Amino acid sequence: MDFSYLFIEEAKTYQLVENPIHFNNAGKAFGRFLKYLADYPAASLYETIPDFHNTAKRYEDFLEAVRRDAKGRAKEIQTEIQFVRERAEDTKVLLTLLEKGALSLRVTHNDTKFNNVMIDDATGEGICVIDLDTVMPGLSLYDFGDAIRSGATTAQEDEMDLSKVWLDLTLFESFTKGFIETAGDSMTEMELEYIPFSARLMTLECGMRFLGDYLNGDIYFKINREKHNLDRARNQLKLTADMEKKLDVMNEIVYQSKAR
Repeated sequence: MDFSYLFIEEAKTYQLVENPIHFNNAGKAFGRFLKYLADYPAASLYETIPDFHNTAKRYEDFLEAVRRDAKGRAKEIQTEIQFVRERAEDTKVLLTLLEKGALSLRVTHNDTKFNNVMIDDATGEGICVIDLDTVMPGLSLYDFGDAIRSGATTAQEDEMDLSKVWLDLTLFESFTKGFIETAGDSMTEMELEYIPFSARLMTLECGMRFLGDYLNGDIYFKINREKHNLDRARNQLKLTADMEKKLDVMNEIVYQSKAR
């Protein structure tokens, strides 16, 4: 069977945000994706990776990794383990809202890293959302949160110098304004209210997945050096902590973005 693909010229993807306008346009692109599919019956889609953003199950998997301690590494990372344990209730919040009907399943991308939007070389517009293999039922907040986790940080997710890792509020504001501009009228007040929380939750989820994989012996995420997954985990947990400090400002940015 032959396949053909549209080749997009004079556009590229970026690993890190070099221009806040690019990130604003990525927010618009992911917002449009959400809005265009708002009426599609999400439950009819196949779940390509079951429980991908089921944060409560991710937490249980993490606890099991701590319990098993397959490589005897738990003793060296008690601070990180405790950090995750203290936020156990956070892992249930969005799922509880979903169960109560306060949030609805949507068609979501589920891998909304900045490098999954092609940016036009000339205009800086986000012209195409790519990497669609994880499109499946999910929550809009998963998409928003993971985009912030991966794009509004000041460092790569495996940066070892944690003094370089924090949430860039300028980038958070840039993406949030773009996302709400295009997706806003398809989102509920409850979704908008939990936007800042979702960024923190998706970052915590990623951090505990890295930490769990380190405890299991690095069997899921590819590593390029010793303790690579531990470095990633510490990076994400530092970013989580910084988001917690800035939550009030993040909420105000969402409020101002809604008011536009």
